[in-house]
Order: sequence, then structure tokens, then C-alpha cells
Amino acid sequence: MTRRNYNAKPTANPFKSRPSRAGTRANILMLMTSDKLRRVAIYVRVSTEEQAEHGYSIDAQLKTLTDYSKLYNYEIYREYVDRGISGKSMDNRFELQQMLQDAKNNLFDTVLVWKFNRLARNAEHLSQIVNILNKNNVAFMSMTEQFDTSTSHGKFMLHIMGAVGQLERDTIVDNVKMGHKQRARTGKHNGKLPLGYRSVEDIVNGVRSRESKVEIVPEEEVIILKIFERFATGRGFKSIANELNHEGYVTRSGGAFSISGVKEILDNPFFVGRIRYGRYENWSEKRRKGLNTKLETFDGIHPAIVSEELWNKVQYLRKKKSVVSLKRFDGEFLLTWLIRCPKCGAPMVANRTQNRKKDGSKVTRLYYSCSNFRNKGSKVCSANSIRKLEAENYVIERLKEVLAKPQILKAIVKNINERKTKRVKPLQQELEHILVKITELEGKRRKYFDMYEMNGLDKTMFSKRLDDIGEELERLHVKKTEQAAEMKDDHAEPVSYEVVRALLNKFDKLLDSSSFDQRKTLMHLVIRQITIKDSKTIDQIDMNFDENTVHHFLNADPSVNYAEGSFAVQMKRETLGRSISIAI
Repeated sequence: MTRRNYNAKPTANPFKSRPSRAGTRANILMLMTSDKLRRVAIYVRVSTEEQAEHGYSIDAQLKTLTDYSKLYNYEIYREYVDRGISGKSMDNRFELQQMLQDAKNNLFDTVLVWKFNRLARNAEHLSQIVNILNKNNVAFMSMTEQFDTSTSHGKFMLHIMGAVGQLERDTIVDNVKMGHKQRARTGKHNGKLPLGYRSVEDIVNGVRSRESKVEIVPEEEVIILKIFERFATGRGFKSIANELNHEGYVTRSGGAFSISGVKEILDNPFFVGRIRYGRYENWSEKRRKGLNTKLETFDGIHPAIVSEELWNKVQYLRKKKSVVSLKRFDGEFLLTWLIRCPKCGAPMVANRTQNRKKDGSKVTRLYYSCSNFRNKGSKVCSANSIRKLEAENYVIERLKEVLAKPQILKAIVKNINERKTKRVKPLQQELEHILVKITELEGKRRKYFDMYEMNGLDKTMFSKRLDDIGEELERLHVKKTEQAAEMKDDHAEPVSYEVVRALLNKFDKLLDSSSFDQRKTLMHLVIRQITIKDSKTIDQIDMNFDENTVHHFLNADPSVNYAEGSFAVQMKRETLGRSISIAI
């Protein structure tokens, strides 16, 4: 984002509510006694829901904060903007992460926000962020709450406001849960409808109802019935998914059916006319680990696709099959999910076959096979198996070969540096294209908000279009983050042969001296992916060394008492300031 220069004094106070006199006097006194101009980083954030419900606006926040900075003669270092992103998590906010990294590099003195809950809606996250800022001598200021964490009073107020914000968020969550449960009790669905159903306007006597009506989609109903009927006849998940894919059926998103997708349909009581509530507890924090084994179900007002008799039969079979012991593989697979299928690019997983010799004895052969084939069947891909021992031996031997012959490694490093130079311009063009698309979609979203406010769109259509735009924006923001990170790496100084050799040497020594679990961990930390040719031989090994991997696994401190599962190899400590990617 381009850095702005703000020199002009404002002619009038731009906000609806002025700062308190005490706050104003404190700020003026600070400016009078400060020899150094305060450099501020402006951070703004708004989620799609907040914009729709409360009218929050990124542009309004930026205008207010920039005018506030001009009023008090602050130098604005940069604006960090997270658009359409919830404040419940820190990980998916690229601009927040970039701001924290810039704070560690001492690029500004203060972070300025409109309200403290723009930074975080969770007291723990807020405290965590402010602690990072404090460790790097960066203050945190909220314009509307008028506290500054560079003072003791400000730090105290931060903790109070953080607790209030947490209470507010928890109260909202409880109210939403109460509303969802009440809808379930009355037989109404929450969230997206599953395959087989759609939402339509409910018009009674020519008047459109506030609630939409759920009806069956005939062409999707056929798929649901096939899944239930085939499972009831003893067919397995993979067999059902494979047949559906071969018959040309697709999921609602247009993808192929998978084992997990078939399971999800068979376990959903919506198809038998019931609504389930409370399937997961605290989804935003625990995700699938919060599975609730005592979920409630209520009679729905929507039509059923599956009969009660068929549903009961399927659930009985599901319960019986769930107690079957899992298949265990002989041998230890180091490269699971690292090797990529040469046909579809999916990760390859452990597989085995058993053959009978002439004398009647059995021999087991171990392979890595395409996960798409194992999960979705031959319609999607084929096995493309590669022998386990051949693959693992090749990776180890290739590493030793590169270390034993300096000319090979020097050629690899030279090729990396040349490729980095050539990639800069295309990456810039791609990033510019992404930014243009984001701007267009933001404009389209604002247009739909305006149409909705003018009663130009009904609620169902508005929500659907907003969801579609939100999904596309999320995809573009992820792509923008990836492009920005890749460009940052490409703009870095050339990769050093000596550093690469030292890192590979450490990796090789740790592989020789570690247990299987440790070796597998190292493989997944350092190897990004392994590609194989159509001839089922390995093509190349893509490796990545970043600062955290080097610090925690490839540098061993002799003063540390190694706990079980750590990497107990003592080596010279080195510092890696960036990520280094190589393909050997």
C-alpha cells in the first residue's frame, strides 16, 4: 500500500463527537514536551456483517483517523486495512500480521484505531497484540475511547475495555445461539441448506412472507436417494462416491463426490425431515474438535426426501460399521502427503497390496498411491502408485548426492537466483490484476448495499449475492497475500550457496540421528512437496527453510535439556532472516 504524506492542517474538526477536554489537554501537553514527531500506523477493519448491520465503513474510519492525525500533527507511516474480515481471529488478517511485523522493525511509534474492537474482539487476542506492541516500544491509541497504552492509566483502561468487549461479544454469541435454537425448535433451518433442497419466496395471498420456504430440488433428490439406498444394500462410502462420479453427478459446488461427502449426507437428519441443533460446540475456536455427542433434533417443517424406514436402516448400518477396527499398515511411511500425484497433483498416501506366492505364502508390498483415487475412485484419478522404499531411498540419496558434489548444489543455487530475478515482473502484474478485481468487487458490494437499502433487492437475493461476492473476495485476498509473500521473497537478496549447504547438511545429520517420528516431522517441516513423473519415478524435491524451522529444529542449543520428541543434536547456531526455497 502506498505511503501518504500529510502536511496540510484541517480547517475543521471532522468527527461527530469531539475528544474530551482532558484528553485534548493531555495530547497537546504530550506534543509540547516531545522532541520527536510521533509516527502512527493506522489500522482499520470491518466485517461484512458489521457493515450490513451497523453501517461501519472502511472509508469513514480512514477519513476520521487521518483527520485526527492531522489535528495533532502526527506523521502517518502507513494505513493497514483488513476489509470484510472478522475480528475473532488473528491468523487470517494479513494486514494485522504485516503491521505487527513492521512494529518489530521499529517503523512507527504508535498504532491508532477508531475503536479498540477494530484490533480484536477477544480480550486474550487484544492483550496478546498489545503485548507485542509494548515489547517493541510501540504504543496503542484508540481515538473514541481516548486511552493511550504508553501511560499507566491507558494500560489499565485497556484491560477494562478488553473485558467489556469480551462480555459484549459473548453476549451477542449467546443471543445468536438462543435465536438459532428457537428456530430449530420451531422446525426452521439455520445456515445453508444441504444438497437436495433450495430456499424460495413464500407468497401467501399475494403477499411475500418474511420467512422463505424450503422445497426439494428434484434433480438433487435423485442423488440423495441413490446414496441412502446404495448404502442400505451394503455398499461402502468409496464405492458410492466412485459410482456417482462415473455417472456424471456432481456436488452443489460442481466438484466430485468423496468419502467424507457421502458420510456427511448419510449422517444428516435433515433428509428425514428433522433439524439438528448443537452439532458442534464453540465452532469458531474448536472447529471439528468441538463435536457434540448429545446434539438435539427437532421435527422440521420442510419435506423429507428419505423415509423413516430407510433412515433407520442406514443409521443401524452406520453404527455397526463404525466399530470395525481400522486397517493398519505394516511399515513406517515417511513421505505421506508430501509426494504429489503426476496426473492430478493430489497428495499421495500409504497403500499396500497382498500377493500370494506359489508356495501359498503371502507377500505384502507397500506403495504411495493417489489420495484422490483412494478417496473418490477411478473416475477422478488412477492409483499412480510408487514403491515406498524406492521413493524414500531416492529422497535420502538425492540429498547425499547434492551434499557430496558441490558443483550440483552451486548449479541449483544459481538457477534459483536467476529464476527469482525473472519472476519479479510477472508477479507484479498478477498482483496489480488481483488488486483491480478486489476494487471492482468492493464497488459491486457497495452497489448491492445501496440497492438493498432502497428496497431494490429482497433479503434472500441480497444474502446470496453478498455471500458470492464475499467468497470471491476471500479467495482474492488469500491470493493477494500469497503473491505479496512471494514478491517479498523474490525481492530479497540472492540465495547464498554457503547458507544452503549448511542447512542441507544439518537436515541430513538430523535425519541420520533421529527416531522415525522425528524424521517424519522433519520431512514435513522442510520438504514442501515431492513431484513424480509419469514413469512413476521422482522428478524433483521442493524444500523450504524458514526462520522458525531453522530456529526450532535445525539449531540446537547445548544448554537445553531435551524433552522427549525433541531433536537432540548440537550444532552451531545460525540466523536465517527469510525463507529459502530450493528444488533438488
